[in-house]
Amino acid sequence: MAYWLIKSEPDAWSWEQQVKRGAKGESWTGVRNHTAKNNLIKMKKGDRAFFYHSNVGKEIVGIVEVIREAYPDPTDPTGKFVVVDVKAVEPLKRAVTLEEIKVEPRLSHMALIKFSRLSVQPVTDKEWAIVRELGGLR
Repeated sequence: MAYWLIKSEPDAWSWEQQVKRGAKGESWTGVRNHTAKNNLIKMKKGDRAFFYHSNVGKEIVGIVEVIREAYPDPTDPTGKFVVVDVKAVEPLKRAVTLEEIKVEPRLSHMALIKFSRLSVQPVTDKEWAIVRELGGLR
């Protein structure tokens, strides 16, 4: 299993909306960056991702699971970009803020810090465990 982080502005698509979609999940549409697109293509069914509220909040709030691998983004008129479908798995017991991540020495190499504008990014096994711990999950 690989781990990822996906970003969404909560006023456009929030964790609460993701949870309401239930087992059906939701397509992760609107990615228009080629590096992020390549990360979506690498995602496999069963992979997990942190759900990050960007711009407003700037915090990791939950965990989603990839339930359908990459296919063409129906919102992309150019046909160049892809989506994956994700479903909510569990909320963090406590949101982990970007500021907390920045000051945690064990997360100093996390893509969230190094590539702050990238909307879909990999997370290492070690980073996954640390963020889960900070968020109150075992």
